[in-house]
Amino acid sequence: MAEYSMETPLSKEDVEKLKAGDRVSLSGTIYTARDSAHERLVKLIEDGKDLPIPLEGQIIYYVGPAPTPPGRAIGSAGPTTSYRMDPYAPLLIEHGLAGMIGKGERSEPVVEAMKKHSAVYFAATGGAAALIAGSITSSEVVAYEDLGAEAIRKLEVKDFPVIVAQDCNGGNVYVEGQKKYAE
Repeated sequence: MAEYSMETPLSKEDVEKLKAGDRVSLSGTIYTARDSAHERLVKLIEDGKDLPIPLEGQIIYYVGPAPTPPGRAIGSAGPTTSYRMDPYAPLLIEHGLAGMIGKGERSEPVVEAMKKHSAVYFAATGGAAALIAGSITSSEVVAYEDLGAEAIRKLEVKDFPVIVAQDCNGGNVYVEGQKKYAE
């Protein structure tokens, strides 16, 4: 397992060198979105309309942060379970989304889209929301303010810690970890 420091947006070459189990420290811009925002993004694509955020090479973090305490960029910001975004993720990947951050395994249609379009799925540590928030230097709502905590936010991150959970070659820490444990 390798360790990388990467700047966003990610290039195809960045994504293709990552393997399941690699540790990555992300810096730059990432966006937040959960299921309601994903549904709206997909509808815009289907209607041929412009999106409120860029997708090419970008990463979406599945999070609904807690209220921001005074003097902080954001409240606790731990990952949410990713399967709720699975109906929408393949189309977003097809339109350039390079990475997703969440927790839990992804469905076969998402995995196939990741393989076909060179995308990566990162896992952030659940239960470490306050610690993760320390890597977020700024947070700005950029779309769907009516969704409250689930609005799309533009986050600036510095050394945001993630693990490659599923890579663009079919590598999967959830499957590989179970095999190692069984041995």
